[in-house]
This record gives sequence, C-alpha cells and structure tokens, in this order.
Amino acid sequence: MTVTATTPIAVDPRIRELAESLTLEQQVSLLTGADVWSTVEIPEIGLRRIVLSDGPAGVRGEDFDERHDSISLPSSSSLSAAWSVDLARRYGQVLGQEAHRKGVHVVLGPTINLHRSPLGGRHFECMSEDPVLTAQLAAGYVTGVQSTGIGATPKHFIANDAETDRFTADSVVAERPLRELYLAAFEQAVTEAKAWLVMSSYNSINGTTASENPLLETPLSTEWGFDGVVVSDWTGVRSIDAAKAHQDLEMPGPVGSWGPKLVAAVKSGEVSREAILEKVTRILRLAARVGVLEGFEPAVTEQPAEIDGRSLAREAAVRGSVLVRNEGNLLPLDAARLTRVAVVGHNAAEARTQGGGSATVMPLRIVSPLEGLREALPDDVELTYSRGAKVADGLQEFPRTSLSNPVAGVPGLRVSFFDATGAEISGEDRLASHLIWFGVGIPEGTSRIRIQTEWTAPDDGVHHLGVGTVGEVKLILDGDVVFDGELIDEHDVLGAALFSPPQKTFPVTTTAGQRVSVEAIFTLPESQVIPFSAILLGEETVVDDADAEITAAVEAAREADVAVVVVGTSAAIESEGFDRKDLDLPGHQDRLVAAVAAVNPRTVVVVNSGSPVLMPWRNAVDAILLGWFGGQEFGAAIADVLLGAEEPGGRLPTSWPAALEDVPVLNTTPVDGKVHYEEGIHVGYRAWLKQAADGGASPAYPFGFGLGYTSFDLGAASTDVASVEAGEDVMVSVPVTNTGSRSGREVVQVYVTRNDSAVDRPVRWLAGFGSVTLEPGATGTVGIRVPARAFAHYEDGWQYEAGQFQLLVGRHAEDGFQELTIEVR
Repeated sequence: MTVTATTPIAVDPRIRELAESLTLEQQVSLLTGADVWSTVEIPEIGLRRIVLSDGPAGVRGEDFDERHDSISLPSSSSLSAAWSVDLARRYGQVLGQEAHRKGVHVVLGPTINLHRSPLGGRHFECMSEDPVLTAQLAAGYVTGVQSTGIGATPKHFIANDAETDRFTADSVVAERPLRELYLAAFEQAVTEAKAWLVMSSYNSINGTTASENPLLETPLSTEWGFDGVVVSDWTGVRSIDAAKAHQDLEMPGPVGSWGPKLVAAVKSGEVSREAILEKVTRILRLAARVGVLEGFEPAVTEQPAEIDGRSLAREAAVRGSVLVRNEGNLLPLDAARLTRVAVVGHNAAEARTQGGGSATVMPLRIVSPLEGLREALPDDVELTYSRGAKVADGLQEFPRTSLSNPVAGVPGLRVSFFDATGAEISGEDRLASHLIWFGVGIPEGTSRIRIQTEWTAPDDGVHHLGVGTVGEVKLILDGDVVFDGELIDEHDVLGAALFSPPQKTFPVTTTAGQRVSVEAIFTLPESQVIPFSAILLGEETVVDDADAEITAAVEAAREADVAVVVVGTSAAIESEGFDRKDLDLPGHQDRLVAAVAAVNPRTVVVVNSGSPVLMPWRNAVDAILLGWFGGQEFGAAIADVLLGAEEPGGRLPTSWPAALEDVPVLNTTPVDGKVHYEEGIHVGYRAWLKQAADGGASPAYPFGFGLGYTSFDLGAASTDVASVEAGEDVMVSVPVTNTGSRSGREVVQVYVTRNDSAVDRPVRWLAGFGSVTLEPGATGTVGIRVPARAFAHYEDGWQYEAGQFQLLVGRHAEDGFQELTIEVR
C-alpha cells in the first residue's frame, strides 16, 4: 500500500501583492544578502534588514567580538545524548532569547546531518546517527527557537555528512536511504515544528549541487509544505541555475552569482518571473514573521517566560553526560570520604567546550573541569593538578587574565586602525588575543591594524610566544622585531584560517610574574571577495620530555584517593572544514591513562570530545564519563556528576567503536569527486547490527546505552491495539519502577523488527522513545508513540508491507528486549 501526504502552503495575499509591487531590480536585490550577515532593506515598503547569525549552540551575532559575549551551550551531540525533546525545546528557547539580545532575527541551526561515519569532522555540531532521534530533537529545537519569534534554520540540506571536499563532493545516495534516513532527519523540523528557513548545503546530491537540486521542491516545498526561505550556505549558490530551483536567498552579499546576471536571465526568459516572485514572497513572509516588515504583525507577539541561559547550559551538560563504565559503583564520589584528589590531563585545565568553525561563540566565562572540581570539593580536600600529556597543538590564545592593555591601563589589549598614510582612524580596547573580523568591525579605509598588550608569564622557564594570521605581519616582543614577513594560507576551506591561521612562534625565557611586551602590526590585503581577517597572539605548549610529564602525573595519582583524568580532542582533530584521519586521542593520552590506572585502581576518565574516540584502556579504569563539548558550564556539570549532586542523564546518540577497523561504515573521502553511500539504509547501529549478524564485530558501547546512579525495572509493556491499518500510529505503555536508592531517570526505547520481510530491512530500527524520572521505590508509566512511518519503507512512495512486525522494548540497541507483535493490514 502506498500512502502520500501533502500540506498546502499558506500565503498571505497582502505579502504576495507587496512582492508584485516591486520592480524586477528590487525583487532580485532581495535575493542576495546586503552583506555577510543581513538581507537588503527597502524602506519605501517598510522592509528592514533581516539579520542572520551562526548557531547552533550559541548565537554569536554579526561579529566575533568577545566584548559581545554569548551563552555557549553544549554541542549538539551532547544535546542529543540527553534524549529529551523538552530539553531541546528549552535549549532552542535560550538561543532565541540570545538572538533577541543581539539584534538577530534568524539562528543558523540546528545542524541535523547524520553521523554516517565517525570520521565526520563536524559531528560534534550534528545530533546523532539515527533519523528518528535526530528528527524529534531537531523539531524540539526549532519549536523552542521560534517560540521567541526568531527563525530557526535546519541545515545542511541534504546528505552533507562529511567535510572532505565539502564544496564539491557529490553524495551518491539511492532514493530509499535518502528518504528513510537523510531526509527523514529533517522532516519533522519542517512538517511539525514549521521551520521558517532551511539551509541548502555545499555538496551535490546525485550529480546536482544542493542549491540547484530538485529536492528543494520535492519533498521540501510540495510534500512537506515548507513555506519558508531556503538560504544558501555561505557561497553555496554557484550559478543562475539555482534561481530556477527552489533556492530563495543567496548568502553572503552584496556580490554573488545572481544580481545583474539574474535580472538579465529573467528578461531573456531563462528564469521565469513567477520563480522570482515566489522567492520574494517567501523572503517577505519571513520578514513579517520576525517583525521587520511594517504593517504585518510578527508571528510571536508575547515572549515565553525567560529561561536562565547559564542554568540551562549547566543542566544540558549534566543531562547529556553519558556514563559508560562504573565498576564497583565508584561513582558518585563521596566528597566527605576524600582527602586527596588528583586531577590529570591537559583538557582538565583547558577544556574544549565547543567545536571549531562557524559554531564558535565567545562566552563571558568558561568553567573547566579543574575549576569545577575546585569549587565543588570541600576546602579540606587536597586537589593536585598535572597536565600529563599535551593535547592542544599550535598557538593557543593567551588567558585573558594574563593580559594588560598598556594604553588604557586595563586588562586586555589595545587595537588601533590606521589608514594608508599612517594616520590613526580609531582604536578600541579588547579582551581576547584571538581577534576575528568577518564582514564587520574594521573601519572603512583601514590599511594596517596594530595590537599592543603586555603578557604576564605564569612561571619561570621558556615560553613559546607567537602570532598567527594570513598576510603581512610584524611581531615585536619586548621591543625586538622577531618576525616581519608574510604568512601564507594553505587551507582550501573557506574561512578555515580564521580559526587556525598559519603561525610563527619564538622562545622567550621569563621569570614568574615577568611582563613581556607583545605587539603585532598587520597589513590588510588590498582586496577580498568576502571581507574576513584574523590575528592570533598566544603561546604554544612545547613539551621537551613527554615521559617526564606522564611520570609526574603518575606520582600525583599514586597518592590520591581518586584520580580524575580528563582526555579529549583538539581543534586540529574535530572542526568544521575537515574530517578526522582516525579516532585516536591525540598525543600521549592513551599512555597517560594506562599509566595512571596502573597505580590507582580508583581512576575516573572524563572524555572531552564531540564524537567517538577509541579507548584502548577502557577495561583498565573503573569509571568512564563521556562529557562531549559541554559548553561554558562544562566543568561545573562534570563536578555535579562526579560528586553525585546530579546523575549522568545521557544515553549514546551514536555507537562508539572499540577499534577503527571494526567500524562498518567509515569512508568520508570522495573518489573521483563522489562519495557513494553504498551501505544504503544500514547506517550507524543498523550497520553494526547487520555486521554482527554476519559474524562481525560489535561496538564497544552501543547506540542508546548509558548508565545511571540507580536501577530500574521495566514492567510488562503493552500496546493500545494489536493491529492497525497502514498509516496508523501505535501507542506503547511501559511501567517503570526505580529499584535503587536514589532518584534517577530512565530512557525507554522502542525498536521495530520484521522477521519475514520481502524487503531489505535493518535488523531493528528505532521507532520512538520516552523517559521518566522517579524517586526510590516509585513507579511511573512511559508512553511512547510509534508513528505509522516506522512500519513503512520507501519505494516510489511510502509503502506498507502487510503482516506482523515486532516492537522491541528496552534500554539500548543491543539490549535484551521485551517483544510485542503488531499486525499491519
């Protein structure tokens, strides 16, 4: 049986009339951005600009200015690990609040591409390997953002599941996996949450670049009823052909592939006037919704009750943390019984709280795990810290507390802008030593930028200070010119040098507390297609004796009641713009963990990564907590969980392998420009289950897995019906009892399987989930809706194979399940 559905697009006739009143030139001007972050305004019709801002885990605004700080929420992989639509909704609401505070109308998030391969470099910014989990959380996120009157932008549409050659790669995907997996992840954000925008991706899909692809029409606009704006990824529109598709807005501007060329194409008949009118109507409709079109009431006129952003950041980090090992119930730690705690690891003191690239925001303050534990432990508990193994490579910006502005006499730096004659245009006092200008912030007419600061050395020794940028720069340390030349950008990824510029470092011998004058003079390039520049002043960690660092950490751990080792990835491992080469922890971190565990049986490892890493030592330590990129309150949340103030609430949103060679779907590298999705519908845990059924390896930790601090009993599950017509939902009820000694949350998952199918199907696939929080001894009921689509497959439309399906009720993808039978007629 085939079932299809369409949703009519609501059109306010006044908006259509307004669009028709514009000249062709005015209409086309609206279709390309006015600048990097906003759209064109037309005052004569009461249209102000629409401001867009990067998300998806914080709203940066139009600049990268640290003085304009943002709430930094945990990464999307952390949010997904919470398995909570309600948390996703409140997360989105905080982003909406932040957008209002920053004068932003559109948040460019959520990122909901699937974790097809664990090598995907941007998976920290995406949600999960499963389309059902992703779709429900994405819908919650979009609902939360738009409840504040701010537009949300699910991205990147579609099959943009890796970063290698991301501008040119062609994702070759058969129709069935495209529909059942990659499009399904987006569908609820459009059909249920009614997203006001969707971002098209850089890549091609089956030979046609995303901004020109017919998928923007069907299913997006026709079947799903999307009446919003399709905005391009930045520079994602490549030709006039995109105007013939359902691509509406080209970003950035003002120079792009449309403009006068598109006017000419319309006049020649190459592009229809009706296509232009439809795009303009959609943009004006968005303007009305976000309140920048006079004469139209915004979509939201009353704001929801405000949520405290810092509190939500901490809660989300707690609820997304996943406990995957807890031998002997080592966790939670009892602070009253501790006398000495050894904290070990580079990421303990310099945690990665967000991923690199366009997701970057500037929080006012970041709490590291070391700081979080120091704050939470009683004063009489001795806490030691050892770096143990270097993680971060290259220059890291100076700690803000180490900088003094020599001009203003306040903390930070002095930045001065000069014209070509050497006259000073203006100056400003800044706080951070990594300065990024993307579209705004540099005064017109600037030829050179001078940065001045005094850095205070934290200790005696040799410190490697330096500069990172692209172009002509002079670096002066304590009055000596140590570099005067050009640094060349060797990246082939747009904007990569903003976050990881080419660098030069120089050794400086200091005593503790000594002030070192640091000055950089940067010459702007004569012309840029997109105006962006970055200057990084900082210090590179250089370790002369890795064994000595590990030995020092081992000695500290040997004498401690418990050792907390924080390991993780670096900006060179997980970031927008490139994929991972392997899943190893960088540097000597594996050696470090093994050495600490050998001398202290009470070793806890906190993993600070955005997506899976290999843990060859996992069976040698007593506890492993996955903390992801935990946002600005990461350290406070880790302390909450380790010391038992909160329980780890997360379940894995993606499978974690034991070895790279075990991973069933791995490749992200195009061959002859193409990435073939040869695995079809068998992605993530589906691929692992298929591999195991054929005698292959299983993951170290399966999808949906996670431990807590109490225990639960799942009672006999039941359904509201025994059989359904094709297209009908099923409700599953599961009684849950907390059989442990403290309050806790259980996540119940329902999978579907079919034993005698004529159709190729996964071994099992997620259909729905729900959760309950219970006090000790209490019983509650979890109700889970299994949507009709869970029983369907795509073959020239959604098809329903009649017969019996089994519903499997459990806690993760490889659990021992309760089984219920449903007859589909």
